[in-house]
Amino acid sequence: MGDVAQISEFGKILIFLITGIIVVCLIFFVNRVFAPNHPNFEKQTSYECGEEPVGSAWLPFNSRFYVIALVFLLFEVEMVFVFPWATVFGSHEINKIEPRWGILSLVEMFIFLGILILGLVYVWCKGDLDWIKPAVIKPTTDVQIPISLYDKLNLEQSSHTVRKFSMEQPVLAIETANATPAMPQPIRKPMFKPTFKKPENE
Repeated sequence: MGDVAQISEFGKILIFLITGIIVVCLIFFVNRVFAPNHPNFEKQTSYECGEEPVGSAWLPFNSRFYVIALVFLLFEVEMVFVFPWATVFGSHEINKIEPRWGILSLVEMFIFLGILILGLVYVWCKGDLDWIKPAVIKPTTDVQIPISLYDKLNLEQSSHTVRKFSMEQPVLAIETANATPAMPQPIRKPMFKPTFKKPENE
């Protein structure tokens, strides 16, 4: 009786991937066959937090919404690392084998939480957590230029008109009566004459 060939570890992974793809496609097919499909106006409308949509979705949003959402996701994802730390820190078996693991994990988690708190303080100080638009601070300078000069300059700039675009080349007005034919410019010779030295061994 010959030896039975064993499936390698990569073969097991390949079988797992093929089985997963087949199961997902089968579930989609069964859903397509048996699920009721009755679209109506209510089902086709957008849904957001139980509120009925009002107006068009093509309108400008406050960018603070995206900043606060990104900060929330950042801290939420990083706080997930607290759960495996709590599992290791609270494991009596690991602490019995090596007591230093508990102290090391405690110090490491305080460092991790300290970095997160510093990031939160930085975002807070930058004002990115303020949903209400802060008051506009007008810059002030110590120059002695009167305001009337600025008003005069703005008035002059506002009266400026842009020249109409034209594909035709502008023709320069040249007085032909007193015009004399232009003398051709003499060809300038180079101011130096290149010399080439022969190598010493020739």
